[in-house]
Amino acid sequence: MKPLLALALLALSATPAHAQGGPLTVEGGLMFWTIVIFAALLFILWKFAWPQILGAVEAREQALEKQIAEAAENRAESARVLEEQKKLLEEARSKAHSIVSEAGAQGERERALVLDKARQEQEELMARARRDIAAERDRAVADLRREAVELSLAAAGRLIGQRLESDTDRKLVLDYLGSLESQN
Repeated sequence: MKPLLALALLALSATPAHAQGGPLTVEGGLMFWTIVIFAALLFILWKFAWPQILGAVEAREQALEKQIAEAAENRAESARVLEEQKKLLEEARSKAHSIVSEAGAQGERERALVLDKARQEQEELMARARRDIAAERDRAVADLRREAVELSLAAAGRLIGQRLESDTDRKLVLDYLGSLESQN
């Protein structure tokens, strides 16, 4: 490489100064040496630089292909995770819906139980009230009979002029009052 460069410099320096022309002047020697230097430089680049440039380009291409493959894998993994998340979300929604439905049904059952219990308590209170009313009525009727018997005996005793207090007299009045009730 050094000998070619030295030869090119020698050729350029050997050209007489008065022969130099303008930029558009065609000189055969200059053109020959330009072609020779260009060919030498091309050969040197092809031999030493070109393989390294091609190696760097191929390495970059392989790195890009690897990144593209990783991106495709990541995209597939993301799609799989997204589907899994959608399934989990749907399951969560389904569970929430079933919990809400179950809670509503449980609330309905509780309401029905409370209503039944209230109805039973109301019926028990009504039955107790009826029993109490019937017992009070029976007591009142018994007290009224006792008073009626006492009054009847007192009135009959005044009519006949003697005091009527025996059990047979009382039985007689009670039988009479019982016959009056059966007629009504």
